[in-house]
Amino acid sequence: MRLSILDHGHRRRVKLFLALTSATSRVDSPDIVKMLLYRPGLLTRPLLELTADAMRGPSYWTAGEREYLAMCTARLHQCPFCIDTHAELTRIAGHGEIDPDDPESARPQLRAVRRFLELTSLTPDRSNAAEATAGLADVPEHALQDALRVNLVWNIVNRLANAFGFTLREGQLHSGTRALHRFGYRFPSFLLSDGPAAGHGDAVVDLRRSVLEAPATTDPALRAAAMAGEPLPEPWQSYARTVRAASYRITEADMDRLTADGCSED
Repeated sequence: MRLSILDHGHRRRVKLFLALTSATSRVDSPDIVKMLLYRPGLLTRPLLELTADAMRGPSYWTAGEREYLAMCTARLHQCPFCIDTHAELTRIAGHGEIDPDDPESARPQLRAVRRFLELTSLTPDRSNAAEATAGLADVPEHALQDALRVNLVWNIVNRLANAFGFTLREGQLHSGTRALHRFGYRFPSFLLSDGPAAGHGDAVVDLRRSVLEAPATTDPALRAAAMAGEPLPEPWQSYARTVRAASYRITEADMDRLTADGCSED
């Protein structure tokens, strides 16, 4: 990963957990796990609550179809880590209802919502309502909401994976995807004990509140401006613009530039 602190900066209990699981599986812990367990108080708990519900909770879409939509979102962001992961999860979670290598194997409702998500992900501010909703007549409103939550989760995670340079190493695709599927995108609670208490409202609201208001290194006003796409002081402006519009273009040089300007890895 591009930030060494995500490899080595974890709390003691997390280090023990990562060492134990790696020794048991004989595979190094995936980068996504290391990132999520580094700062549970800022992002992890509300993101995992949203993810578990979106990907494995009750839904109009099967688990395999939701993995397929996650893979399609990853393709939009050119995120190899997530493309390969969700293609494999589509096969694992599905029952043959969708082939990740054959878009035409999807049922018509899934193809329609896939096109809708592509349009709203790539051009959210310029999407024509008639164009965006074309072909969605047979898709119930609650199904569209379910799909948008899947899309929200992976619009976030794909950017994180691209910015931090997640890489799939030998054995991780097989072991990591099966663990994700088996545990339904949930982590042991003792690893998240420093995170915020579980919310009692909407998972999206909980996520937004945590990221904007939880104690962190950056000022809450800076985080709020970044979320809203408002002007930021350099060196953050050019970096945030790239993460928002084309996260796959982030390189080690971008991270080096930030640290050279006095920004800590946190």
